[in-house]
Amino acid sequence: MKNKFDADTLKKVLQYIKHYRILLLLSIFLAAVTVVMTLYIPVLVGRAIDYIIGKDNVVFRALLKTLLQIGIIASLTALLQWVMNTVNNKITFHVVRDIRSEAFKKIQILPLKYLDKHPHGEIVSRLISDADQFAEGLLMGFAQLFTGITTIIGTFLFMLSINWFITAVVVILTPLSLFVAGFIANRTYKFFKNQSEIRAKQTSFINEMITNQKVVQAFSRQDKTLEEFEKINEELEKSSLKAIFYSSLTNPCTRFINNVIYAGVGLTGALAAVSGSVSVGGLASFLSYANQYTKPFNEISGVLAEFQNALACAARIFELIEEEPQVPDSNHAVVLENATGKIDLKNVEFSYTEDSKLIKNLNLNVEPGMRVAIVGPTGSGKTTIINLLMRFYEVNDGSIEMDGVDIRNITRKSLRRSFGMVLQETWLKSGTIRDNIVIGKPDATETEIIEAAKASHAHSFIKRLPNGYDTIIGEDGGNLSQGEKQLLCITRVMLALPPVLILDEATSSIDTRTELKIQEAFAKMMKGRTSFIVAHRLSTIVEADTILVLKNGSVVEQGKHKELLEKNGFYAHLYNSQFAI
Repeated sequence: MKNKFDADTLKKVLQYIKHYRILLLLSIFLAAVTVVMTLYIPVLVGRAIDYIIGKDNVVFRALLKTLLQIGIIASLTALLQWVMNTVNNKITFHVVRDIRSEAFKKIQILPLKYLDKHPHGEIVSRLISDADQFAEGLLMGFAQLFTGITTIIGTFLFMLSINWFITAVVVILTPLSLFVAGFIANRTYKFFKNQSEIRAKQTSFINEMITNQKVVQAFSRQDKTLEEFEKINEELEKSSLKAIFYSSLTNPCTRFINNVIYAGVGLTGALAAVSGSVSVGGLASFLSYANQYTKPFNEISGVLAEFQNALACAARIFELIEEEPQVPDSNHAVVLENATGKIDLKNVEFSYTEDSKLIKNLNLNVEPGMRVAIVGPTGSGKTTIINLLMRFYEVNDGSIEMDGVDIRNITRKSLRRSFGMVLQETWLKSGTIRDNIVIGKPDATETEIIEAAKASHAHSFIKRLPNGYDTIIGEDGGNLSQGEKQLLCITRVMLALPPVLILDEATSSIDTRTELKIQEAFAKMMKGRTSFIVAHRLSTIVEADTILVLKNGSVVEQGKHKELLEKNGFYAHLYNSQFAI
């Protein structure tokens, strides 16, 4: 199965390479030309030796002419080799670019459950580290494989033209080198694949620890983190040493066999020269060819070992590319335009895992402009409902309709364009403050941006930044406070103002005084718009038109704030517990 998988990966790589077949043919042509020119030089060197071999019989004119030919051919060969290397680089990096682009495109359409189940650092490792390793192996293959094969064929023909018997000695002994190289290469693949997997594990761990360094230091987990890192590092060291050790056996083993071949050629050639069947210059040329004939076997064996590593890395990237994408929009999916915000949940059931059902028989009718609050203890399914509304996850049973149309029959793009989300977890990208605000409305004017920032009470802190709206922030907001980050996310939604709003603990990181102002801004923003408000602080949702009280994935109570308090049920217990002394 290992070899079959290896072959399958190679076939997939060749599918990408075939798009650059013209460049590939050019590289092969240049390899052939440079090899022929390189191999012709020993013929000229042999002639030059014969011109000076006799005592007091040096043919200076012919010698100078031959040396000039050698210089011209060597210079031209160097130029063509430079062109060939440029072509090989172009093929390699175009292929890697295409594979990396396809992998990144696949991430955009992967279901969220895949991203939730796989460490982000491991995915990053496939796109960056594995792609780079693959590029190195592929480049080495292009640089040496074509030239090596052409050199073997060319030297064989040149040797055959000088002396067939000595050529037979070389050809008979050389397969030993190939056998040794193939034997070792076939056993290094699994080591290189294991090395790639552990490297991805290490990248994932580093990414996780850097992202959460504050938490690590807050709980004094530095020593424990170092221990875990050292453990992964040791695994990588052992795996890498095995891979490198076995692959490094190839070169010395093949060199030993090549030296045996060279010695055999020297002995056979010397006997032939003594018998007069070959000239001294011819023998010198033959020895040069014998060395050049065996040299590509060393290079190809090295390429095979490196190519095993490249294929192991490519296999991991292809695993990502071949992951099942999210269910595509149906051919009859409609584009939702001018949504009113009417949403109906009918007998909705959902679970993240088959053995544990989370949402059970959920029914809800939301009229346009209603404010729906969703409350309940942690793990009751509040955020899950939001995920289902946005089609981040698909319902297992039942249906969710928007303006009377099942959302599975609405294009995801138009559906999500109808929602504006402010989550507890903020997300900001590297760029200017302005870039982060206009994500939902790229064509917004400066006046609209400023008005949205003022409405969210973000304008004042933005103006205090070094370059105002043109201030560049780093990944995830850089040095901005958590509250400032959340204000920017609120501004983003204020600017777009879609027909349906989702506020998931939207003011959790904002001080009470600012929260009151934000609540006023939200009240204006929500007017005439359907709103879903997820809140732990129940004092913030007393004005909601209806409150869904969730417990273990089921709606245990539903109604207005006063009605639910009068029932003195689960909601009343939650509400009163927040004010208990």
